[in-house]
Amino acid sequence: MTATLTDPAEAVDTPAHRDGNVLRWLAAYTASMTGDSVYYIALSWAAVQSGTPAQAGVVMSVSALPRALLMLGGGVIADRLGPRRVVIGSDAVRCAAVLAVAALLFLASPGLWALALLALVFGTVDAVFMPAVGALPARVTSRGQLARVQGMRGLGIRFASVVGGPLGGLAVAVGGAATAFAFAGLLIAISVPLLVSVRIREVPGDGWGAGADGDVALVVAGARLEKAGARALVGSAWDDLRVGLRYIRRHRVLAPLMPALALGDLGFVGPLNVGLTLLAEERGWGAAGMGWVLGGFGVGAGFASLLLAVRGRVPHAGHVIAYACVGGAVAIGALAFVPGVVAAAGVALLIGLLAGLSGALCGALLQTQADPAYLGRVTAVASLVSLGFAPLSMPLSAAAIGAWGTGPVFVTSAAVCGLGGVVALCARNLRRAELPT
Repeated sequence: MTATLTDPAEAVDTPAHRDGNVLRWLAAYTASMTGDSVYYIALSWAAVQSGTPAQAGVVMSVSALPRALLMLGGGVIADRLGPRRVVIGSDAVRCAAVLAVAALLFLASPGLWALALLALVFGTVDAVFMPAVGALPARVTSRGQLARVQGMRGLGIRFASVVGGPLGGLAVAVGGAATAFAFAGLLIAISVPLLVSVRIREVPGDGWGAGADGDVALVVAGARLEKAGARALVGSAWDDLRVGLRYIRRHRVLAPLMPALALGDLGFVGPLNVGLTLLAEERGWGAAGMGWVLGGFGVGAGFASLLLAVRGRVPHAGHVIAYACVGGAVAIGALAFVPGVVAAAGVALLIGLLAGLSGALCGALLQTQADPAYLGRVTAVASLVSLGFAPLSMPLSAAAIGAWGTGPVFVTSAAVCGLGGVVALCARNLRRAELPT
Protein backbone atom coordinates (compact mmCIF):
# COMPACT_ATOMS: atom_id res chain seq x y z
CA MET A 1 0.00 0.00 0.00
CA THR A 2 1.45 3.36 -1.04
CA ALA A 3 0.80 6.19 1.38
CA THR A 4 -0.26 9.55 0.01
CA LEU A 5 2.31 12.15 1.03
CA THR A 6 1.45 15.78 1.53
CA ASP A 7 3.72 18.76 1.57
CA PRO A 8 5.08 19.53 5.06
CA ALA A 9 3.86 23.08 4.64
CA GLU A 10 0.29 21.85 4.33
CA ALA A 11 -1.85 21.96 7.47
CA VAL A 12 0.96 23.62 9.43
CA ASP A 13 -1.28 26.55 10.29
CA THR A 14 -4.49 24.49 10.39
CA PRO A 15 -5.69 23.72 13.93
CA ALA A 16 -6.08 19.98 14.37
CA HIS A 17 -9.76 20.22 15.30
CA ARG A 18 -10.44 21.93 11.95
CA ASP A 19 -8.24 19.64 9.86
CA GLY A 20 -10.32 17.12 7.92
CA ASN A 21 -7.35 14.77 7.72
CA VAL A 22 -6.97 14.70 11.50
CA LEU A 23 -10.73 14.33 11.97
CA ARG A 24 -10.78 11.29 9.68
CA TRP A 25 -7.95 9.76 11.69
CA LEU A 26 -9.79 10.55 14.94
CA ALA A 27 -13.03 9.01 13.64
CA ALA A 28 -11.15 5.87 12.64
CA TYR A 29 -9.40 5.65 16.00
CA THR A 30 -12.61 6.22 17.97
CA ALA A 31 -14.51 3.62 15.94
CA SER A 32 -11.74 1.09 16.49
CA MET A 33 -11.56 1.77 20.24
CA THR A 34 -15.36 1.57 20.57
CA GLY A 35 -15.23 -1.76 18.77
CA ASP A 36 -12.60 -2.90 21.27
CA SER A 37 -14.88 -2.00 24.18
CA VAL A 38 -17.78 -3.95 22.67
CA TYR A 39 -15.42 -6.86 21.96
CA TYR A 40 -14.31 -7.14 25.58
CA ILE A 41 -17.93 -7.12 26.78
CA ALA A 42 -18.77 -9.87 24.29
CA LEU A 43 -15.69 -11.91 25.19
CA SER A 44 -16.32 -11.75 28.93
CA TRP A 45 -20.00 -12.65 28.51
CA ALA A 46 -19.29 -15.56 26.14
CA ALA A 47 -16.50 -16.87 28.39
CA VAL A 48 -18.71 -16.81 31.49
CA GLN A 49 -21.49 -18.58 29.60
CA SER A 50 -19.16 -21.27 28.23
CA GLY A 51 -17.15 -22.15 31.35
CA THR A 52 -16.50 -21.57 35.03
CA PRO A 53 -15.54 -18.13 36.39
CA ALA A 54 -11.93 -19.31 36.72
CA GLN A 55 -11.88 -20.46 33.08
CA ALA A 56 -13.42 -17.19 32.00
CA GLY A 57 -10.67 -15.33 33.85
CA VAL A 58 -8.03 -17.34 32.00
CA VAL A 59 -9.64 -16.53 28.63
CA MET A 60 -9.75 -12.82 29.47
CA SER A 61 -6.05 -12.83 30.40
CA VAL A 62 -4.79 -14.86 27.40
CA SER A 63 -4.14 -11.76 25.31
CA ALA A 64 -1.89 -10.14 27.92
CA LEU A 65 1.10 -12.47 27.46
CA PRO A 66 1.68 -12.10 23.69
CA ARG A 67 1.01 -8.38 23.95
CA ALA A 68 3.71 -7.97 26.60
CA LEU A 69 6.22 -10.33 24.95
CA LEU A 70 5.88 -8.96 21.43
CA MET A 71 5.32 -5.25 22.09
CA LEU A 72 8.93 -4.18 21.47
CA GLY A 73 9.04 -6.17 18.24
CA GLY A 74 5.78 -4.51 17.26
CA GLY A 75 7.47 -1.13 17.58
CA VAL A 76 10.18 -2.22 15.16
CA ILE A 77 7.55 -3.40 12.66
CA ALA A 78 5.66 -0.11 12.93
CA ASP A 79 8.83 1.87 12.18
CA ARG A 80 9.91 -0.44 9.34
CA LEU A 81 6.60 -0.71 7.49
CA GLY A 82 5.09 2.63 8.45
CA PRO A 83 2.43 3.16 11.13
CA ARG A 84 -0.49 3.76 8.75
CA ARG A 85 0.02 0.51 6.90
CA VAL A 86 0.42 -1.42 10.15
CA VAL A 87 -2.71 0.08 11.74
CA ILE A 88 -4.81 -0.69 8.63
CA GLY A 89 -3.53 -4.26 8.51
CA SER A 90 -4.03 -4.74 12.26
CA ASP A 91 -7.61 -3.48 12.16
CA ALA A 92 -8.36 -5.70 9.17
CA VAL A 93 -7.02 -8.79 10.97
CA ARG A 94 -8.87 -7.96 14.20
CA CYS A 95 -12.09 -7.36 12.29
CA ALA A 96 -11.79 -10.65 10.40
CA ALA A 97 -11.04 -12.60 13.59
CA VAL A 98 -13.99 -11.13 15.51
CA LEU A 99 -16.44 -11.66 12.63
CA ALA A 100 -15.21 -15.25 12.19
CA VAL A 101 -15.94 -16.02 15.85
CA ALA A 102 -19.32 -14.29 15.54
CA ALA A 103 -20.19 -16.53 12.58
CA LEU A 104 -18.98 -19.59 14.48
CA LEU A 105 -21.17 -18.72 17.48
CA PHE A 106 -24.19 -18.20 15.22
CA LEU A 107 -23.70 -21.66 13.69
CA ALA A 108 -22.53 -23.73 16.68
CA SER A 109 -21.36 -23.71 20.30
CA PRO A 110 -17.58 -24.15 19.97
CA GLY A 111 -16.74 -23.70 23.64
CA LEU A 112 -13.82 -21.89 25.24
CA TRP A 113 -11.17 -22.90 22.70
CA ALA A 114 -12.49 -20.48 20.04
CA LEU A 115 -12.66 -17.63 22.56
CA ALA A 116 -9.14 -18.34 23.81
CA LEU A 117 -7.85 -18.43 20.22
CA LEU A 118 -9.55 -15.10 19.50
CA ALA A 119 -8.02 -13.54 22.63
CA LEU A 120 -4.61 -14.86 21.58
CA VAL A 121 -4.95 -13.35 18.10
CA PHE A 122 -6.12 -10.04 19.57
CA GLY A 123 -3.18 -9.89 21.98
CA THR A 124 -0.68 -10.71 19.24
CA VAL A 125 -2.10 -8.10 16.86
CA ASP A 126 -2.30 -5.53 19.67
CA ALA A 127 1.46 -5.86 20.13
CA VAL A 128 1.87 -4.38 16.64
CA PHE A 129 -1.23 -2.18 16.61
CA MET A 130 -0.51 -0.14 19.73
CA PRO A 131 3.00 1.12 18.77
CA ALA A 132 1.72 1.97 15.29
CA VAL A 133 -1.25 3.88 16.72
CA GLY A 134 1.15 5.90 18.85
CA ALA A 135 3.38 6.69 15.89
CA LEU A 136 0.62 7.66 13.46
CA PRO A 137 -0.34 11.17 14.73
CA ALA A 138 3.08 12.53 13.76
CA ARG A 139 2.28 11.54 10.17
CA VAL A 140 -1.14 13.19 9.94
CA THR A 141 -0.55 16.65 11.41
CA SER A 142 2.15 19.22 12.00
CA ARG A 143 4.45 19.09 15.01
CA GLY A 144 2.84 22.15 16.56
CA GLN A 145 -0.57 20.43 16.58
CA LEU A 146 0.54 17.15 18.19
CA ALA A 147 -0.37 18.24 21.71
CA ARG A 148 -3.88 19.15 20.59
CA VAL A 149 -4.16 15.81 18.78
CA GLN A 150 -3.14 14.05 21.99
CA GLY A 151 -6.03 15.74 23.77
CA MET A 152 -8.41 14.79 20.96
CA ARG A 153 -7.19 11.21 21.19
CA GLY A 154 -7.93 11.24 24.92
CA LEU A 155 -11.46 12.41 24.19
CA GLY A 156 -11.82 9.56 21.72
CA ILE A 157 -10.73 7.08 24.37
CA ARG A 158 -13.22 8.50 26.88
CA PHE A 159 -16.01 8.37 24.32
CA ALA A 160 -15.21 4.76 23.47
CA SER A 161 -15.16 3.70 27.12
CA VAL A 162 -18.42 5.51 27.96
CA VAL A 163 -20.34 4.42 24.85
CA GLY A 164 -18.75 1.03 24.16
CA GLY A 165 -19.85 -0.60 27.41
CA PRO A 166 -23.58 0.16 27.07
CA LEU A 167 -23.51 -0.71 23.34
CA GLY A 168 -21.87 -4.04 24.11
CA GLY A 169 -24.38 -4.78 26.86
CA LEU A 170 -27.27 -3.87 24.56
CA ALA A 171 -25.93 -6.10 21.78
CA VAL A 172 -25.60 -9.02 24.21
CA ALA A 173 -29.13 -8.43 25.50
CA VAL A 174 -30.58 -8.31 21.98
CA GLY A 175 -28.80 -11.25 20.34
CA GLY A 176 -26.26 -12.75 22.69
CA ALA A 177 -22.49 -12.86 22.37
CA ALA A 178 -22.59 -13.65 18.65
CA THR A 179 -24.45 -10.40 17.91
CA ALA A 180 -22.10 -8.45 20.14
CA PHE A 181 -19.03 -9.89 18.37
CA ALA A 182 -20.55 -9.05 14.97
CA PHE A 183 -21.25 -5.48 16.11
CA ALA A 184 -17.68 -5.13 17.41
CA GLY A 185 -16.30 -6.37 14.09
CA LEU A 186 -18.40 -3.86 12.14
CA LEU A 187 -17.21 -0.98 14.34
CA ILE A 188 -13.58 -1.99 13.80
CA ALA A 189 -14.27 -2.34 10.07
CA ILE A 190 -15.42 1.29 9.88
CA SER A 191 -11.88 2.40 10.73
CA VAL A 192 -10.28 0.75 7.69
CA PRO A 193 -11.71 2.94 4.85
CA LEU A 194 -11.28 6.02 7.02
CA LEU A 195 -7.60 5.22 7.52
CA VAL A 196 -7.16 4.54 3.83
CA SER A 197 -8.45 8.05 3.13
CA VAL A 198 -6.02 9.68 5.59
CA ARG A 199 -3.18 11.58 3.92
CA ILE A 200 0.30 10.97 5.29
CA ARG A 201 2.59 13.95 5.75
CA GLU A 202 6.24 13.81 4.84
CA VAL A 203 8.18 14.07 8.11
CA PRO A 204 11.72 15.35 8.61
CA GLY A 205 14.34 12.63 8.62
CA ASP A 206 16.93 14.43 10.73
CA GLY A 207 15.00 14.33 13.99
CA TRP A 208 12.62 16.65 15.81
CA GLY A 209 13.73 15.78 19.30
CA ALA A 210 17.47 16.25 18.99
CA GLY A 211 17.97 15.30 22.61
CA ALA A 212 20.06 12.18 22.15
CA ASP A 213 23.84 12.23 22.08
CA GLY A 214 26.49 9.64 21.37
CA ASP A 215 24.46 7.85 18.69
CA VAL A 216 23.05 10.88 16.91
CA ALA A 217 24.90 10.06 13.70
CA LEU A 218 23.59 6.51 13.76
CA VAL A 219 20.04 7.67 14.50
CA VAL A 220 20.06 10.26 11.74
CA ALA A 221 21.59 7.82 9.28
CA GLY A 222 18.93 5.24 10.09
CA ALA A 223 16.12 7.77 9.67
CA ARG A 224 17.43 8.92 6.30
CA LEU A 225 17.84 5.36 5.06
CA GLU A 226 14.27 4.60 6.10
CA LYS A 227 13.00 7.68 4.31
CA ALA A 228 14.86 6.61 1.16
CA GLY A 229 13.35 3.12 1.29
CA ALA A 230 16.66 1.40 2.11
CA ARG A 231 15.77 -0.13 5.45
CA ALA A 232 17.56 -3.35 4.56
CA LEU A 233 20.88 -1.50 4.90
CA VAL A 234 20.25 -0.68 8.56
CA GLY A 235 20.43 -4.32 9.60
CA SER A 236 18.19 -6.85 11.21
CA ALA A 237 15.08 -6.19 13.26
CA TRP A 238 17.13 -6.95 16.37
CA ASP A 239 19.62 -4.24 15.37
CA ASP A 240 16.73 -1.83 14.88
CA LEU A 241 15.42 -2.62 18.36
CA ARG A 242 18.84 -2.11 19.94
CA VAL A 243 19.31 1.21 18.16
CA GLY A 244 15.82 2.31 19.26
CA LEU A 245 16.44 1.40 22.89
CA ARG A 246 19.79 3.18 22.78
CA TYR A 247 18.10 6.21 21.27
CA ILE A 248 15.68 6.36 24.21
CA ARG A 249 18.37 5.76 26.82
CA ARG A 250 20.54 8.61 25.55
CA HIS A 251 17.75 11.07 24.88
CA ARG A 252 17.74 13.98 27.33
CA VAL A 253 13.95 14.06 27.71
CA LEU A 254 12.75 10.56 26.79
CA ALA A 255 15.22 8.81 29.10
CA PRO A 256 13.77 10.28 32.34
CA LEU A 257 10.24 10.36 30.92
CA MET A 258 10.04 6.55 30.73
CA PRO A 259 10.69 5.87 34.48
CA ALA A 260 8.38 8.76 35.37
CA LEU A 261 5.63 7.11 33.31
CA ALA A 262 6.37 3.70 34.82
CA LEU A 263 6.21 4.91 38.42
CA GLY A 264 3.05 6.90 37.77
CA ASP A 265 1.30 3.91 36.19
CA LEU A 266 2.46 1.45 38.84
CA GLY A 267 1.09 3.66 41.60
CA PHE A 268 -2.14 4.45 39.77
CA VAL A 269 -3.38 1.15 38.28
CA GLY A 270 -3.76 -0.88 41.50
CA PRO A 271 -5.80 1.57 43.60
CA LEU A 272 -8.03 2.74 40.75
CA ASN A 273 -8.90 -0.81 39.64
CA VAL A 274 -9.02 -3.64 42.16
CA GLY A 275 -8.35 -1.29 45.09
CA LEU A 276 -11.43 0.82 44.40
CA THR A 277 -13.64 -2.26 44.28
CA LEU A 278 -12.37 -3.44 47.67
CA LEU A 279 -12.65 0.08 49.11
CA ALA A 280 -16.29 0.34 47.97
CA GLU A 281 -17.03 -3.04 49.56
CA GLU A 282 -15.30 -2.06 52.80
CA ARG A 283 -17.18 1.26 53.06
CA GLY A 284 -20.54 -0.17 52.01
CA TRP A 285 -20.86 2.09 48.97
CA GLY A 286 -22.12 -0.72 46.77
CA ALA A 287 -21.91 -0.93 43.00
CA ALA A 288 -23.78 2.36 42.58
CA GLY A 289 -21.34 4.19 44.83
CA MET A 290 -18.38 2.73 43.00
CA GLY A 291 -19.99 3.86 39.75
CA TRP A 292 -20.18 7.42 41.05
CA VAL A 293 -16.50 7.34 41.99
CA LEU A 294 -15.50 5.94 38.60
CA GLY A 295 -17.73 8.55 36.96
CA GLY A 296 -15.92 11.30 38.84
CA PHE A 297 -12.60 9.99 37.63
CA GLY A 298 -13.86 9.78 34.04
CA VAL A 299 -15.17 13.36 34.11
CA GLY A 300 -11.87 14.66 35.45
CA ALA A 301 -9.80 12.78 32.88
CA GLY A 302 -12.13 13.88 30.09
CA PHE A 303 -11.83 17.52 31.14
CA ALA A 304 -8.02 17.24 31.07
CA SER A 305 -8.15 15.88 27.52
CA LEU A 306 -10.60 18.61 26.50
CA LEU A 307 -8.32 21.27 27.97
CA LEU A 308 -5.38 20.07 25.90
CA ALA A 309 -7.51 19.66 22.77
CA VAL A 310 -8.85 23.22 23.04
CA ARG A 311 -5.68 25.02 24.12
CA GLY A 312 -3.29 22.99 22.02
CA ARG A 313 -0.40 23.86 24.27
CA VAL A 314 0.22 24.06 28.01
CA PRO A 315 3.19 26.28 29.01
CA HIS A 316 5.95 24.76 31.15
CA ALA A 317 4.81 21.23 30.29
CA GLY A 318 7.62 19.55 32.25
CA HIS A 319 6.78 21.41 35.44
CA VAL A 320 3.05 20.76 34.99
CA ILE A 321 3.69 17.03 34.56
CA ALA A 322 5.71 16.88 37.77
CA TYR A 323 3.29 18.89 39.93
CA ALA A 324 0.19 17.19 38.50
CA CYS A 325 1.73 13.79 39.20
CA VAL A 326 2.56 14.73 42.80
CA GLY A 327 -0.88 16.32 43.32
CA GLY A 328 -2.61 13.27 41.85
CA ALA A 329 -0.58 11.03 44.16
CA VAL A 330 -1.75 12.99 47.21
CA ALA A 331 -5.36 12.63 46.02
CA ILE A 332 -4.91 8.85 45.55
CA GLY A 333 -3.72 8.52 49.13
CA ALA A 334 -6.60 10.66 50.40
CA LEU A 335 -9.21 8.55 48.58
CA ALA A 336 -8.93 5.78 51.18
CA PHE A 337 -9.81 8.15 54.05
CA VAL A 338 -12.72 10.24 52.72
CA PRO A 339 -15.90 9.82 54.80
CA GLY A 340 -18.57 9.23 52.14
CA VAL A 341 -19.26 8.44 48.52
CA VAL A 342 -19.90 12.08 47.53
CA ALA A 343 -16.53 13.17 48.87
CA ALA A 344 -14.91 10.13 47.25
CA ALA A 345 -16.40 11.08 43.87
CA GLY A 346 -15.01 14.61 44.29
CA VAL A 347 -11.54 13.27 45.12
CA ALA A 348 -11.77 10.87 42.16
CA LEU A 349 -12.62 13.81 39.88
CA LEU A 350 -9.45 15.54 41.12
CA ILE A 351 -7.42 12.36 40.51
CA GLY A 352 -8.80 12.08 36.99
CA LEU A 353 -8.05 15.73 36.25
CA LEU A 354 -4.46 15.66 37.55
CA ALA A 355 -3.57 12.16 36.35
CA GLY A 356 -5.27 12.81 33.02
CA LEU A 357 -3.40 16.07 32.54
CA SER A 358 -0.09 14.50 33.49
CA GLY A 359 -0.67 11.49 31.21
CA ALA A 360 -1.80 13.60 28.26
CA LEU A 361 1.20 15.91 28.57
CA CYS A 362 3.55 12.93 28.86
CA GLY A 363 2.06 11.58 25.65
CA ALA A 364 2.38 14.97 23.96
CA LEU A 365 6.03 15.28 24.99
CA LEU A 366 6.69 11.76 23.76
CA GLN A 367 5.14 12.67 20.39
CA THR A 368 7.02 15.95 19.99
CA GLN A 369 10.41 14.93 21.40
CA ALA A 370 10.87 11.62 19.57
CA ASP A 371 12.12 11.49 16.02
CA PRO A 372 9.19 10.30 13.83
CA ALA A 373 11.34 7.47 12.47
CA TYR A 374 11.59 6.06 16.01
CA LEU A 375 8.10 6.75 17.31
CA GLY A 376 7.01 3.14 16.91
CA ARG A 377 9.77 1.88 19.16
CA VAL A 378 9.40 4.76 21.61
CA THR A 379 5.65 4.13 21.86
CA ALA A 380 6.28 0.40 22.27
CA VAL A 381 8.48 1.00 25.31
CA ALA A 382 5.94 3.38 26.86
CA SER A 383 3.08 0.96 26.13
CA LEU A 384 5.02 -1.97 27.56
CA VAL A 385 5.39 -0.06 30.82
CA SER A 386 1.68 0.77 30.98
CA LEU A 387 0.23 -2.52 29.71
CA GLY A 388 2.94 -5.02 30.63
CA PHE A 389 4.29 -3.98 34.01
CA ALA A 390 1.60 -1.79 35.60
CA PRO A 391 -1.15 -4.49 35.56
CA LEU A 392 1.11 -6.62 37.75
CA SER A 393 0.30 -4.24 40.57
CA MET A 394 -3.37 -5.31 40.60
CA PRO A 395 -2.99 -8.77 42.18
CA LEU A 396 -0.30 -7.38 44.48
CA SER A 397 -2.62 -4.58 45.57
CA ALA A 398 -5.45 -7.04 46.25
CA ALA A 399 -3.19 -9.28 48.33
CA ALA A 400 -1.75 -6.32 50.24
CA ILE A 401 -5.22 -4.92 51.00
CA GLY A 402 -6.25 -8.32 52.33
CA ALA A 403 -3.23 -8.30 54.64
CA TRP A 404 -3.01 -4.65 55.75
CA GLY A 405 -6.23 -2.91 54.68
CA THR A 406 -7.00 -0.21 52.14
CA GLY A 407 -5.42 2.78 53.89
CA PRO A 408 -1.77 1.62 53.97
CA VAL A 409 -1.94 0.22 50.44
CA PHE A 410 -3.44 3.40 48.96
CA VAL A 411 -0.81 5.50 50.73
CA THR A 412 2.00 3.24 49.49
CA SER A 413 0.63 3.34 45.93
CA ALA A 414 0.38 7.12 46.20
CA ALA A 415 4.04 7.29 47.24
CA VAL A 416 5.05 5.21 44.21
CA CYS A 417 2.97 7.43 41.92
CA GLY A 418 4.47 10.54 43.53
CA LEU A 419 7.96 9.26 42.77
CA GLY A 420 7.13 9.72 39.10
CA GLY A 421 6.66 13.43 39.78
CA VAL A 422 9.88 13.52 41.78
CA VAL A 423 11.76 11.98 38.83
CA ALA A 424 10.33 14.68 36.56
CA LEU A 425 11.35 17.40 39.00
CA CYS A 426 14.88 16.04 39.42
CA ALA A 427 15.52 15.51 35.71
CA ARG A 428 16.55 18.96 34.53
CA ASN A 429 15.80 18.45 30.82
CA LEU A 430 12.41 16.88 31.48
CA ARG A 431 11.53 19.54 34.03
CA ARG A 432 12.29 22.29 31.50
CA ALA A 433 10.69 20.54 28.53
CA GLU A 434 8.20 22.60 26.53
CA LEU A 435 5.61 21.74 23.91
CA PRO A 436 6.16 23.32 20.51
CA THR A 437 4.33 26.52 19.63
